[in-house]
Amino acid sequence: MGRRMANPYLKQYLMTAGPTPLPPRVSQVMAEPILYHRAPAFIEVYARCLERLRMVFQTQNDVLCFAASGTGGMESAVANLVRPGEPVAVASCGKFGERWKEICEAFGAPVVHHDAGWGNRVEPADLDRVLGENPDVQVVFTTFSETSTGVLNDIQALAQAAHAHDALIAVDAVSAIGAVPLLQDEWGIDVVAAGSQKALMCPPGLGFASANERALARAAEPGGAARYYLDWGHTAAGQRKDPPDSPFTPAVSLFMALDVALDMIEKEGLEHVFERHRLLGRASREAVKALDLELFGPEDENANVVTAMKTPEGIDGAKVPKTMRDKFGITIAGGQNQLKGKIARIAHCGYYGAFDTVTTVAALEMTLRELGADVELGAGVAAAQRVFLEAGVPVPA
Repeated sequence: MGRRMANPYLKQYLMTAGPTPLPPRVSQVMAEPILYHRAPAFIEVYARCLERLRMVFQTQNDVLCFAASGTGGMESAVANLVRPGEPVAVASCGKFGERWKEICEAFGAPVVHHDAGWGNRVEPADLDRVLGENPDVQVVFTTFSETSTGVLNDIQALAQAAHAHDALIAVDAVSAIGAVPLLQDEWGIDVVAAGSQKALMCPPGLGFASANERALARAAEPGGAARYYLDWGHTAAGQRKDPPDSPFTPAVSLFMALDVALDMIEKEGLEHVFERHRLLGRASREAVKALDLELFGPEDENANVVTAMKTPEGIDGAKVPKTMRDKFGITIAGGQNQLKGKIARIAHCGYYGAFDTVTTVAALEMTLRELGADVELGAGVAAAQRVFLEAGVPVPA
């Protein structure tokens, strides 16, 4: 038998933290004729993207671009910063923090791993202690928004802890960039890795690494890991040309999409983008509490990328995302690894507005009732509506 296809007449809602929905304008520009990457028409697009990425990263650094997912941006940081045989520190609190550990080990670096536990924040005092006990560590890798649990770390404080020990800090901001404030230069973050497929409202396929001069200087020193395509020196040299150039063939259609998406972010205004995400996050959390469900991890008014909740006792938690997708056409995420069947995650990073959240909460209520949970229909929806009415309904640009 062939694979069962989804009902083609059921409207689909994508409420995951990546890939996220695309604005129609972003989708449409990718259908236009392909541009030659050395032609003036594309170079103009490329240059605009490089400049606007600085706006989103809130940095004066070059935001180095690779044809890769967000993990490619992370791997570029490891490839350029680790030295085989020299220890590094990884401070994790979920699946994607643990990915730093896996990448570092693949590049031959012994890892001092501080695991704060899934659903907890990485505490700056703990990082300070770990670095004090391991004075040879010169680079720390950690996560800003831990998508697997919904937790948002205090990156500014973690950067201060790393710098107190003269260590660089590299941060996975794949799901955070463009959704919650990240002031790279002001907070002194040495490297920010990100990707195109989340709050930047583009398809997967572009990885980014914004590295400051100290990080670039370490990357240029001898004794580092072997690399070629992900070498920051190659990419920085090309992007700093006038006009900017890419040392390798860039993902032309994705840059055309990114150009449109960044234009939308700029016109909405970065602070307005953050405020929209704040309202979506608050409405989601209030809806969860109104249904007498328990948020997973600490309640945090800044954790506005994804809302994670524990599934009710007495039901098969793994069926929550499956039922929402198959019966109601709404794709949310379940738990990963040891949290499979124990939590559900609703995202609100990128091209989302109030009624995406209201619709998703309504389907969640219906799903839980169908699976046997004792929830009051309409309670979560009403809680979300109150948040939006009090603040004004947020809509994407």
